[in-house]
Amino acid sequence: MHRVRWHELTHAYGSAEDVPGRLSRVAWGDARTSAEALSDLGLWLGELAVFDATVAAVPFLWDLAVADGVTDRPGVIELLQAILEHANAAQIEVQHAAHRAVLDGRSTAGVLTGDEDPAVRVAARGLAAAIDGHVCASCRPA
Repeated sequence: MHRVRWHELTHAYGSAEDVPGRLSRVAWGDARTSAEALSDLGLWLGELAVFDATVAAVPFLWDLAVADGVTDRPGVIELLQAILEHANAAQIEVQHAAHRAVLDGRSTAGVLTGDEDPAVRVAARGLAAAIDGHVCASCRPA
């Protein structure tokens, strides 16, 4: 995460310099801390629209989705699905990159559909279906 120039990226509310801290809280926080951080990330990166910080964060979200120690892996998976379902008409290239980052994790979503945690399996099935059925103007094949 330290290689990403977060201070140069933006999310829904401005500078993305706080994103790494929230990702770390999702990774290592207790249930409450993790839930609060995941809520922030949802608002910042994917529930309203997608941003350049979204693109940078998606690979880390995929890592969190498969990390056993993360307390809310279903929530992380649901955030990935929210990112895939939201747009940024003003920055179509950012939208395409954010969607592509989620779409590129299809094999990981497939693995998660067989996870031992039933909530992870359910969330992963929803994400896999969203990936398989994804159609948007920015992601249309050339």
